[in-house]
Amino acid sequence: MSDRRDFLSQPAPENYVAGLGRGATGFTTRSDLGPARDGPSEDQIKEALAKRAAQLGLAPDGKDGKKGKDDDGDGGDGGDDERFQDPDNEVGLFAGGVYDKDDEEADKIWEWVDERMDRRRRQREEREKAEREEYERNNPKIQQQFADLKRALSTVSDDEWANLPEVGDLTGKNRRSKQALRQRFYAVPDSVLAAASGASELGTTVADDGAGSQDTSDGTMTNFAQIGAARGKVLKSRLEQASQSAGGSTSGGTSTSIDPQGYITNLNKLQMAESQVQVGDINRVRELLQSVVKTNPNNALGWIAAARLEELAGKIVSARKTIDQGCARCPKSEDVWLENIRLNHESQNAKIIARRAIEANGRSVRLWVEAMRLETLSSNKKRVIRQALDHIPESEALWKEAVNLEENPDDAKLLLAKATELIPLSVDLWLALARLETPENAQKVLNKARKAVPTSHEIWIAAARLQEQLGSDKITAIKRAVQVLAKESAMPKREEWIAEAEKCEEGGATLTCESIIRETLGWSLDEDDDRKDTWMEDAKSSINRGMYETARAIYAYALRVFVNSKTLWLAAADLERNHSTRESLWQVLEKAVEACPKSEDLWMMLAKEKWQAGEVDNARLVLKRAFNQNPNNEDIWLAAVKLESENGNTEQARNLLEVARTQAPTDRVWMKSVVFERVLGNTETALDLVLQALQMFPAAPKLWMLKGQIYEDMGQVNQAREAYSTGVKAVPKSVPLWLLYSRLEEAHGSIVKARSVLDRARLAAPKDAQLWCESVRLERRAGNTTQAKTLMARAQQEVPKSGLLWAEQIWHLEPRTQRKPRSLEAIKKVDSDPLLFVAVARIFWAERKLEKAQNWFEKALVLDADYGDSWAWYHRFLRQHGTEEKRAEVVSKCVLNEPRHGEVWQAIAKNPRNATKSTEEILNLVAAELEQ
Repeated sequence: MSDRRDFLSQPAPENYVAGLGRGATGFTTRSDLGPARDGPSEDQIKEALAKRAAQLGLAPDGKDGKKGKDDDGDGGDGGDDERFQDPDNEVGLFAGGVYDKDDEEADKIWEWVDERMDRRRRQREEREKAEREEYERNNPKIQQQFADLKRALSTVSDDEWANLPEVGDLTGKNRRSKQALRQRFYAVPDSVLAAASGASELGTTVADDGAGSQDTSDGTMTNFAQIGAARGKVLKSRLEQASQSAGGSTSGGTSTSIDPQGYITNLNKLQMAESQVQVGDINRVRELLQSVVKTNPNNALGWIAAARLEELAGKIVSARKTIDQGCARCPKSEDVWLENIRLNHESQNAKIIARRAIEANGRSVRLWVEAMRLETLSSNKKRVIRQALDHIPESEALWKEAVNLEENPDDAKLLLAKATELIPLSVDLWLALARLETPENAQKVLNKARKAVPTSHEIWIAAARLQEQLGSDKITAIKRAVQVLAKESAMPKREEWIAEAEKCEEGGATLTCESIIRETLGWSLDEDDDRKDTWMEDAKSSINRGMYETARAIYAYALRVFVNSKTLWLAAADLERNHSTRESLWQVLEKAVEACPKSEDLWMMLAKEKWQAGEVDNARLVLKRAFNQNPNNEDIWLAAVKLESENGNTEQARNLLEVARTQAPTDRVWMKSVVFERVLGNTETALDLVLQALQMFPAAPKLWMLKGQIYEDMGQVNQAREAYSTGVKAVPKSVPLWLLYSRLEEAHGSIVKARSVLDRARLAAPKDAQLWCESVRLERRAGNTTQAKTLMARAQQEVPKSGLLWAEQIWHLEPRTQRKPRSLEAIKKVDSDPLLFVAVARIFWAERKLEKAQNWFEKALVLDADYGDSWAWYHRFLRQHGTEEKRAEVVSKCVLNEPRHGEVWQAIAKNPRNATKSTEEILNLVAAELEQ
């Protein structure tokens, strides 16, 4: 192959005639000088064909030398030989070629290529076949899976074919169409709808004068009054749902309390009703359950369901028969036997069934207990339970039942002694035995119990309570319990210890409760775990559950760790004030001022408690001690002034204020001095003091307000206007000062100027709800209702979560029929707001829904007890619809909380004429001032 020359260098084949294959015979062009070369002659062509035929072993005419079938006289057509012509014997266009060595080599190469391609094709087909077989083996077709079952169908007899159950429509293909066929729809007349809407009304009557009805085209009457009442019910229910979701906490009064037992009872009723709806077609369900028990007769749940279906259908005999069959097929199932006993409980067969059940399940505690309960005589019950103990002596539940049946304590002790021997790890049995024994023997029993169950904290708590019962002042059992349990790695969590302490408090073991808290409250808490906040939360939780001794012990432990924490002392004092005696509160406050001598709040609280108890001299001594610890403290100065002034010592109070202005010259001291003189009627002195104070404190808004109010009291309107105008320039962020300025202008007829003042105020404080509300009220009082509504819309865009604005809109800018829907919208948009809750309560009050109104008033008071207007509205409501006891309770709570805020409350309480009035008197004045 390497000696082979290239194509152009090779010699031409023998007898090669150029162009012969194409039929070329020569031609001339205009550029030729003469004719083209003549082509091969006919003789030359014949000679070449003959030579080629000789090389291929053919006849000169191109046919095989051998005779064909036509030569033998078979009648064949000679023209058919062209079909059987060898393609290698080329004639015509390809005639004249010679088969040389190169052609042979090329044929060999192509043969090698063909063999190689065939081999690869066979390998690919074999690999694909193997993969296909593997896939079919791993993922057989459905027909392959059931091939053996199909073959087994040949052995099924005709009777078996006939007994096959009917198959339901499991695909659900025709379910909707069948339901549609079963359903029938009828047009309900308006009279039925009207009767249904008023079916649940209580005490609501509508006069049948035709005013609230309208004739329809079909002759029926549409009662619009009843439709409106139904709409009101829907809105009321939605309002209640919104109130429950608005607060989000129990303290807010918006969470519902659920009785667990009643809830479970209602749930069972609901489930029963649902089951009745689901088994509407009893026959259909019966067929399904029969198929279940026939398919799997050893399934106990299927038999129980079938029996309960018959019971639901009212066929108690069939139910008993079904469950009896289930007991025969599932003799080891406790549930089937218990269901059988339940269905036969009222008959005489129950005991027989119980005996059969116990024979099949001799170690079933539930069956023995059920058999015991079937007996009516106490002696028979004891006999059954003792037989049960012979079979199952290690059952704690059976021993408890046996002890409960004993009426003689001595017999019960004997049983418990035997039970503790057989079940030494049962804590309940040890504790029951200890409770029946004498204190001396109980201590021995508890010692044995501790050795038997060293990881039980209940035994240690019982030992501690025994120590307290024996009169011991120091409980040591809990401290030893912590050491032993920690060593045994069985120490409960601190929350579990607090729960145990509360149980001890309920049982009257207060010393044990305190010991538990003292030894375990700090367990597993490090210094970095916010221990103070954690313990305060624990104490608050105990207070909410009514466990005050536990909370007191928690505060005592926390104060030993954080002895200088004013927050803890105030919380402890609050607990004593609300849930203990006055002497204990004084003791806590005395300890508090010793621990925190620089806290003026604690000193003033102690002085106030002494003063309210009538011990004025002791209150003075407390304030004197407070002065020594906190010299020149304005709060203590002012507390002393208030003490002297309210006890009639006017000169002493004035002297104290004069000294305070010298030693503690603050704006508050000067303001209190001005108020003191103004209350006494010394207007000139008060004006002189306020002018002096403003020279030293020009940025104090209350001094500017006092200056304007003093000028108003003197009748000098221009000076008052100038005082307010100068004040708002000096303190533009003071909202009360702007309000006083605007109301002064409105009171003297300058509505335009009052409007201008409020516009300037809103520019200074654009997000203040009081300014927007005052602007709306100004327009409403002026009779511009449209402008008031426009301002309210702008106000709610600026301050969308203001209860004050919503209450103003609900009561003064909405028609009566739209108040409840608007209040529902407000509760959804605004978080818990006492003003909004009071507005809702007033709506129910106006509709004579007194219980609902009272609930909403109480919710508002829980949200903010410092808002005096809420107390006044509630007090006014109770004066019309409440009892004397309820009114007295509300007044006492109001006096205890001492509210200080509220639009009407502040206006009346800060009036100089009411300076000496008590909280109860202020409450009555505010309630009379409010408008329904």
